[in-house]
Amino acid sequence: MLKTNGPKLIKDGAIVENTWELLAKPEGEASEVAVPAGQVIVPLSVWKAQQAQLSQRSDVGVWLDSDELAEDIGEDANRFAVIGVNFPGFMDGRAFSTARILRERYGFKGELRAVGNFIRDQLCYLRRCGVNAFAFAKPETDLEAALKSLNDFNEYYQASVDQPLPLFRRRA
Repeated sequence: MLKTNGPKLIKDGAIVENTWELLAKPEGEASEVAVPAGQVIVPLSVWKAQQAQLSQRSDVGVWLDSDELAEDIGEDANRFAVIGVNFPGFMDGRAFSTARILRERYGFKGELRAVGNFIRDQLCYLRRCGVNAFAFAKPETDLEAALKSLNDFNEYYQASVDQPLPLFRRRA
């Protein structure tokens, strides 16, 4: 079952209220999941099974599990206000690539939220891949301390979503 830290998360460098409900992956048929009213982030399987109904709503986001690809959303990415990328474990880094592809290939401009079991040490790198919101699975996570992790480093050699020019180009 996928859970988030609860009422607060880190978004755009600040601790804010979490106004979105994250639905867990269904155990049964995705087409039979009751999607509640209000801001809700649904699993990709639910979106695909109920796309006709859900696409009429502006308060629905989608989340991708680590074995699902950015290409599964593709050009439809910008129809969502929020896309979540799940970390089933902090050692599973596939969501880093998914985030970067959503930003760079598909031009996703909305909230890109890390959900699940990532760790504080990964925040700085996730931001470089385009993630701008962080909903920790563990409720005991110190969000103030985690917020400081966004600034663990201030210079990078490589280009990324948040710094498109490599260091040698920036110094030229």
